[in-house]
Amino acid sequence: MPERAARERAADFDEVALGYTEEQARAEAMRCLQCKNATCIPGCPVNIDIKSFIGHIIDGDYAAGVAVLKERNALPAVCGRVCPQEEQCEIACVLAKKGEPVAIGRLERWLGDFDLACELEKRCVPEVAPASGFRCAVVGSGPAGLACAGELARLGHSVTVFESLHAPGGVLTYGIPEFRLPKAIVESEILMLTEMGVEIVTDAVIGATYTIDELMAEEGFDAVFVGSGAGLPIFMGVPGENLNGVYSANEFLTRVNLMRAYEFPHADTPVARGRKVAVVGGGNVAMDAARTALRLGAEEVFLVYRRTEDEMPARREEVHHAREEGVEFKMLCSPSEIVGKDGFVTGLVATRMELGEPDASGRRAPVCVLGSEFEIECDTVIMAVGTRANPLLAKAAPDLELSSRGYILADDDGATSLPGVFAGGDIVTGAATVIQAMGAGKISARAMDRYLRERR
Repeated sequence: MPERAARERAADFDEVALGYTEEQARAEAMRCLQCKNATCIPGCPVNIDIKSFIGHIIDGDYAAGVAVLKERNALPAVCGRVCPQEEQCEIACVLAKKGEPVAIGRLERWLGDFDLACELEKRCVPEVAPASGFRCAVVGSGPAGLACAGELARLGHSVTVFESLHAPGGVLTYGIPEFRLPKAIVESEILMLTEMGVEIVTDAVIGATYTIDELMAEEGFDAVFVGSGAGLPIFMGVPGENLNGVYSANEFLTRVNLMRAYEFPHADTPVARGRKVAVVGGGNVAMDAARTALRLGAEEVFLVYRRTEDEMPARREEVHHAREEGVEFKMLCSPSEIVGKDGFVTGLVATRMELGEPDASGRRAPVCVLGSEFEIECDTVIMAVGTRANPLLAKAAPDLELSSRGYILADDDGATSLPGVFAGGDIVTGAATVIQAMGAGKISARAMDRYLRERR
């Protein structure tokens, strides 16, 4: 897929990948064998009929292809950009056994963009069943919440989504940078949900503005889905984390993405523009933070990770782009201290590591090399080492059963310990992919539908 030159794109927040042309999309679609037993479909967490939507591209019936996508996925232009198809549907493609799989994600993106380019009245809006008379509340407007809301609306239920921030989209809006996922794309996809009748209420913190009990007993909702994500940042607990210039990746990316700090002072939100920035972590969030720091004008950006590049959980595409843009990778290094002067960061002390035996995750565990400490000169440190569940909602619902790590306990259908309350996505599983969260939201929506109709 065509993309902008590294030197050019590293200086702004415009999208990196340019997408297929119609000719390129048709050519790539023609590589699909249209297998009788399409092994790619079970690889998709929301079971999109991949064979059919690609078949419609081959035939030139793009509107039909969009309709197939939206039967299972309300956000195709989003998922086509950010889902790790290489680990899901594409790895199951028959062609992957001996070569390159069909670029399913890129074709999904192309069809999603085709739909977005249409006039509003000509866009594909999924058909909605007759009104059921039931009202459902969805807590959180991230991928799980949006997928759940869309499915509930399709099934005929009245749906209200409560979002704690001032704009909907959850991690799609505050977490993923503009150069990977333009906010206009997110807004346009969400618009289709409102066209289906979904109401979205922003600046509503469930646990503060309303409790779950109040949503059901006082606001009159018949069922509630909790898809509030796992947005509480984790720090390492090393000395110096309280110095000025230390960010969690959550705060850093939220300031830049949601609150548009890169446009300061035209936008009211400031953000530190480090000259030398160290980002700790090896996942997609770390890549996003490192590439964002470059675009804010950093002269040097170091990615500090305690394993090797082979063990990094980030998508290969994101690692490739980060390296092309100038991020310096410091592998097999783990922070031991953040040092500073007069309250401000001046450096990151790291210990060199080597890989030992595999740990519980199956990856080889990093082991410290004694006496190997060294200092990385920097004025900003961004911690991108994971997140956990925010305890606010759970404190406001003491009867809601939680795991030892603070995540909501739910069965395979998303049902929790409270009747009529369902949950899915990162608040149940911990941090996962956008499409996995969407899959959980859709499963819960169908379970909520069964629960409500059984009450008649």
